[in-house]
Amino acid sequence: MARIFISATHKSSGKTTLSIGLCAALHAQGLRVQPFKKGPDYIDPLWLGAASQRPCHNLDFNTMMSDEIIQTVQHYSLDADIALIEANKGLYDGMALDGTDSNAAIAKLTRSPVILVVDSRGMTRGVAPLLLGYQAFDREVDIAGIIFNRVGGARHASKLRESVEHYTDIKVLGAVQNNPEMEIEERHLGLMPSNESGEAEAQIARIRALVAEQVDLGMLLGIAERTADVGTRFIAPSPYIPTSPPLRIGICQDPAFGFYYPGDLEALQQAGGTLVPVNTLQDTALPAIDGLFIGGGFPETHMQQLAANTSMRESIRTAIDNGLPTYAECGGLMYLSRRIIWNGQQADMVGVIPGDAVMHPKPQGRGYVKLQETADMPWPGGDTLHTINAHEFHYSRLENLTATGKFAYRMRRGTGIDGQHDGWVYRNLLASYTHMRDTSQFRWAQRFVEFIRQTQRNTTA
Repeated sequence: MARIFISATHKSSGKTTLSIGLCAALHAQGLRVQPFKKGPDYIDPLWLGAASQRPCHNLDFNTMMSDEIIQTVQHYSLDADIALIEANKGLYDGMALDGTDSNAAIAKLTRSPVILVVDSRGMTRGVAPLLLGYQAFDREVDIAGIIFNRVGGARHASKLRESVEHYTDIKVLGAVQNNPEMEIEERHLGLMPSNESGEAEAQIARIRALVAEQVDLGMLLGIAERTADVGTRFIAPSPYIPTSPPLRIGICQDPAFGFYYPGDLEALQQAGGTLVPVNTLQDTALPAIDGLFIGGGFPETHMQQLAANTSMRESIRTAIDNGLPTYAECGGLMYLSRRIIWNGQQADMVGVIPGDAVMHPKPQGRGYVKLQETADMPWPGGDTLHTINAHEFHYSRLENLTATGKFAYRMRRGTGIDGQHDGWVYRNLLASYTHMRDTSQFRWAQRFVEFIRQTQRNTTA
């Protein structure tokens, strides 16, 4: 199956925008494009999914075993014509000194040829030693092509191309001119999410046209089709067979809350959940549901609209006070706090967590975390000795707490709520700054669904 790995020499080279354009351009040619994103990320996958019209799935050494990464690529690419994997940061960047969790490691593991995006501003002949160094650093990485980005003009592009063709054997696939129409608005967590932008479709179309005009898609497809067999064959996991009727699980999906891994939503369904969309900005009350999941997002940028929807806030608070099994992550935790405070303004939120979500200029928790469950973890099937790998990225901190809470997790690495704990527990609510991922290392979706069933059994007993 044809696949390509889009990476860059360093962070902020424009590889995400080019990946969006490539997904959209290939899709416009009638190809089924399956996107993947390396690492824990929600925003870039939203754009890649919108561009390709297929959900984008994450590949992350922190939460997945190597075989699981390979099988994920195989499984979701079964009915695709080409898979496009986008890196995070630079090609050789990663946490481990030996590069075992780097972008290059994903490229080698999946046996994907690499297309390197180079921000060419201020560079001409000097691109040659840069590329030769990248090739020599790890000969097992197949750097098959290069796309110059933010090129200054036709003369600049010509000088870059001549240098690469004279000194290296790397194919030049294109030179994308510096153009403000290629830019996507950014904010503190990265790109503006596509689920918030009313112009996302038009912006993707503009990027698609520019990329299709300036990148040789035929050459790219030729490189993608020379991929090697990854060796490990996909073996579908035995599906979880629920012994009870399906449960209705509300999912808050709107411009304020959109950070969900597609695989996690699939896992909730496989465990017996029927997903019911909830719009916290427009709906007046919760529908008839058995459980509620409030994912991450940007409640701070919508805090006045969230506050104005008083009936929904009261509906959620009443439901949680009455024991509705609820799981909230990061932005969801902020929404359930007493209020959000940001840029000298504040807005009332749901109020079941007796503290304020206060925004700060710099991240208050960022990166991979390691957790251990405490005896207060409400979900069944836990193990207090097992280490859970996950991640956090939040500019807010829970402050002015007026009550002592119970916590589901002890922090072994990371910040969480208070630097030592995460996972605020109140009745049947579990709310954390940590973003979980449903993989073989931690099947949180099945445990949450079982917790809902357990709660129902206890209620009717």
